[in-house]
Amino acid sequence: MNDLTQTPEMLIATMGARARRAAAIVAQASDAQKADALRRAAQALRDQAPAIIAANARDMDNARAAGLSPAMLDRLKLDEGRVAGAAAGVEQVAGLDNPLGSVIDRHVRPNGLELSRVRVPLGVIGIIYESRPNVTADAAALCLRAGNAVILRGGSEAKESNRAIHAAMVEGIVAAGLPADAVQLVPTTDRAAVGALLRAAEFIDLIVPRGGKSLVARVQDEARVPVLAHLDGINHSYVDGAADPAMAQALVVNAKMRRTGICGSTETVLIDRAFGQAPALVRALLDAQCEVRGDAAVQAMDGRVKAAADADWDTEYLDAIVSVRMVDGVEDAIGHIAAHASHHTDAIITQDETVAEHFLNAVDSAIVMWNASTQFADGGEFGLGAEIGISTGRLHARGPVALEGLTTYKWIVRGTGQTRP
Repeated sequence: MNDLTQTPEMLIATMGARARRAAAIVAQASDAQKADALRRAAQALRDQAPAIIAANARDMDNARAAGLSPAMLDRLKLDEGRVAGAAAGVEQVAGLDNPLGSVIDRHVRPNGLELSRVRVPLGVIGIIYESRPNVTADAAALCLRAGNAVILRGGSEAKESNRAIHAAMVEGIVAAGLPADAVQLVPTTDRAAVGALLRAAEFIDLIVPRGGKSLVARVQDEARVPVLAHLDGINHSYVDGAADPAMAQALVVNAKMRRTGICGSTETVLIDRAFGQAPALVRALLDAQCEVRGDAAVQAMDGRVKAAADADWDTEYLDAIVSVRMVDGVEDAIGHIAAHASHHTDAIITQDETVAEHFLNAVDSAIVMWNASTQFADGGEFGLGAEIGISTGRLHARGPVALEGLTTYKWIVRGTGQTRP
């Protein structure tokens, strides 16, 4: 147990030292043992579902009293289906191919030295996240299966849910013979503990922030540890002049309204002036109870459309609000995305393959889609199992970060007595 009388720095140092020792054990554990631990953890989540849901109900009551938005409440909420989904996600990670030990490449030098790059664990990962308690299960599963230890710091709004999920995960891990310290949850919601975690370069090898812009900005500003950043999901769906109207309507409404509070939700819809069904598309969004903020041309289509301000093109709403702008073809759309996107997920809807391929090649985002809802921006939907997050940077890992993104590599050199002249 952690001593809550410790200073944040002492607390994180104690947890970090434990995580270092656990990471060394997990790195040498067999893949079968790690998979067994996750299957046991998944069963523990199912067995403890009533306790987890009860803990979440306490968080929900506190969140409502604090005035959290409906979208944020949706992120926080757990029910039987979501707990079952979290357990299934952990079980899915147990069944994924093991990346550790895989040979990335191999070659033999003229002098006979054989050089290989082989995947190995990163070590100890710190994950700082807000709102979504399922991240506790996802992150623990992915980090453990990739041979790492993890220190989790969830948001205060989900503290009861996180503790309940963490307890279930640890039960499964220990039952499989792995150390409980492989997955630790920071026991305090004191913001100073976040700062201590960001400065703990002696113990932490990578920090992954999952949350709003202010959290990510703080992490990037204060961290003395490498950061795998997940920035805003300012995602676009571009409806080309050659789009099928029925497909465009179905995709845009789904991309915005399926779940408005997730990072894969479309926040801006761009419509080619050559697309003849723009008014019907805008009406479909409005009829789906989505607030539409549009430019002058969009406002003229329906009296319910509100005027878009300049800030709307740079806003991640995470709510039933969307900004809509008319554009002059694919180049105008690409230009708007380049100026306003967060490089997360952007989609084109068109039946013109040439235009689609140009968009896919020209848009510089972690995920670029053709004729698909941006709500598919998810590691599980990509067949990666649960995900740590969507990396919008360009180094180490990009897009959904799952098992492979939580590994690094080392060089293995095999010789036969070579000396360097």
